[in-house]
Amino acid sequence: MIAIGAFAERAHLGPIIVFVFVWSTLVYDPIACWTWNSNGWTYILGGLDFAGGTPVHISSGTAALAISIYLGKRRGYGTQALAYKPHNTTYVVLGTVMLWFGWFGFNGGSALAANLRAAQACIVTNLAASVGGLTWMFWDYRIERKWSAGLWELVRTFHTTICPAISLSTYLSIHPSAGTLCNFSTQLKFLAGYDDALDIFASHAIGGIVGNILTALFAQASIAGFDGFTEIPGGWLDRHWIQLGYHVADSVAGIGYSFVMTTIILWIMHYIPGFRLRVSEETEIIGIDEVEMGEFAYDYVGLETELKPGEADTFNVTAMPGGDPGLELQERTSENHYEKRSLGSP
Repeated sequence: MIAIGAFAERAHLGPIIVFVFVWSTLVYDPIACWTWNSNGWTYILGGLDFAGGTPVHISSGTAALAISIYLGKRRGYGTQALAYKPHNTTYVVLGTVMLWFGWFGFNGGSALAANLRAAQACIVTNLAASVGGLTWMFWDYRIERKWSAGLWELVRTFHTTICPAISLSTYLSIHPSAGTLCNFSTQLKFLAGYDDALDIFASHAIGGIVGNILTALFAQASIAGFDGFTEIPGGWLDRHWIQLGYHVADSVAGIGYSFVMTTIILWIMHYIPGFRLRVSEETEIIGIDEVEMGEFAYDYVGLETELKPGEADTFNVTAMPGGDPGLELQERTSENHYEKRSLGSP
């Protein structure tokens, strides 16, 4: 579930399991039904949603926004103390590769046959992710002059904008705009004041909306008919102007339904004993891994100390139980200074 990323660093694990079941039943299932079921209202209208732009990405991205607003900001958000950087880019790349490979099966397999339409879906799966991810990386480069690992995150996101009814040349021209919009949308959390830890709303919800709109503009009946039997009226390139209206209505309905229902679910759980999602400040300081699972990813990282901006030139990180006995790391920095404070100290 994509929206789970919004719980990062500040939610109980047990209630999250319950939330996932309830959300999947009350939010995802109805949206998927109106999108793909033959009796669904957008299906009847003629909406084109091949890769789950509304039921998967718009719904999850909007749910992440609702979760972020409900939970509030993480402790230290907006300060140097919470200036997180990717701690394991190898995992980021590995996860992206696995998902990228899986999407070939999902998108190509959605054609339900080994035909030209399936091949088209596989090609645009690769093309959309590549062009969108590179666009994101180039935009990030303008800020820090570094080749951002965000390339891999946004490769996953741009699978939201896939539609096998769009020609390859059109994909090459429209996906830089999709990458640009999603990249700049990450600034919305600073303007609106919410803490979306993984930029899920900006990448998935905005990406899904952009994909829906671009599909309405550039879908072509001739491309969709590559399988020999699929017939659609196409989008604006085929002078089917109303298609944009269908997709805007579908996107707005997905955003509204997901946000309202997610908020209702969160607040109902809030008032049920044992199901409240937000952790205490003390738990947030120590870490969800240590408090709720009794373990953490890196034994040599000291979780009994807290690093805050200060006046000291050095800081120590002492090994926790389970790590190498007596291990102590020393680090000096000329730009940022830290002081060591024990947890619970003022």
